Amino acid sequence: MYDLVSNNPNPIINYEGVSKNITGLGFQEEGKWMYTGGEDCSARIWDLRSSSFQCQRIFQVSAPVNCVCLHPNQAELIVGDQSGVIHLWDLRSDHNEQLIPEAEASVQDVAIDQDGTYMAAVNNKGHCYIWTLTGGVGDEPTRLNPRHKLSAHKRYVLRCKFSPDSTLLVTTSADQTARVWKTTDFSEVQVLQHEAKRWVWDAAFSADSQYIFTGNNYNFFFTFYYILF
Repeated sequence: MYDLVSNNPNPIINYEGVSKNITGLGFQEEGKWMYTGGEDCSARIWDLRSSSFQCQRIFQVSAPVNCVCLHPNQAELIVGDQSGVIHLWDLRSDHNEQLIPEAEASVQDVAIDQDGTYMAAVNNKGHCYIWTLTGGVGDEPTRLNPRHKLSAHKRYVLRCKFSPDSTLLVTTSADQTARVWKTTDFSEVQVLQHEAKRWVWDAAFSADSQYIFTGNNYNFFFTFYYILF
């Protein structure tokens, strides 16, 4: 972990215990704890207030974890793995549920919009699955209701992200494009492709949801796009 308010370029804390690659991480909104997912087939919770710098909770699955996503209610962690299972881990009760959107398809990424209204999951067959979310308030677990299936890309889908205002979804792919979708009906708004024509590994929206920032593996090239919506 690095201190962004100092000039120290070196990590101030090393969190150890994960034996293989870490594939995703994030923070609880108040900075109380951090979560990670990794190729050691686990998701982990790390208490940032502890002086031990050790993992506090472990959620073990049967396949390498590709992605982790924290619900906006800060109480449920969504874990996607290479066997195609999406795990909903309730951090309040330690209960978990599983769903398999598509057989024999690796779940590459999962995202929930900031309003907690939609969840998206993408896989290595080019598909994007959408659910509407209900519940998730107080001690009530979140319920997923299937909404839509998109044939989003011709190859691997690598990432999916909702815009901060929850009106747009972007998916990125090994087919060298990023595609933007409206959340009202999940129709395609725009196809983004750089002339370098390389895999688009990730994307991020600007805070006002007007621009998308994409990155590919062509000399670490990054591109800004204005969304025509």
